[in-house]
Amino acid sequence: MNDIKDLINRVGAASAASDLLKSPVTAAELAEAERRLGFRLHPLLAELFRRVGNGGFGPSDSVLPLFGGPDANWETSVVQGYLDRIPPKGSITWWSWPEGVVPILDWGCAMFACVDCHSDDGTVLLFEPNAISGQDLSRAWFVDAGSLAEWLETWLDGRGWYEEDAVDRDVDMAPWADSSSRR
Repeated sequence: MNDIKDLINRVGAASAASDLLKSPVTAAELAEAERRLGFRLHPLLAELFRRVGNGGFGPSDSVLPLFGGPDANWETSVVQGYLDRIPPKGSITWWSWPEGVVPILDWGCAMFACVDCHSDDGTVLLFEPNAISGQDLSRAWFVDAGSLAEWLETWLDGRGWYEEDAVDRDVDMAPWADSSSRR
């Protein structure tokens, strides 16, 4: 647990100067978000929202807020982004967003960093529909990091695939094996 506390403190320190960082959410706001989602957030993600801020931290200071609001500078939020992508129960659709996977960062061009809240480690996934041909969007999911903690460490160390000098690095993300079974 001390490693997680240290990680949260480091994320907070690295994000303290961000103009996008919002005040942390309350326990009641976190509970409401989880009620609306229908599942609990991964514990580390929940603690980041409770202790660091309601978005505005992480890579490019761009982790989405848990909830949007009238003063939010984001077009979406974690909760609304997930709910907008989940088809209503019983509807027939050609594709649906995987259950329990919340978008946490909009990279642009329809790409999202997401956290699998149903995995023990909070696997961070990249949804990258531009990398595939055809309509089988279950093939557009890639494992960015085995855990949310690993993803944050990569960002804190400046080693992410999204960094300016990443062009010089060989980045090869494995497809996410669970994508087709989590609909």
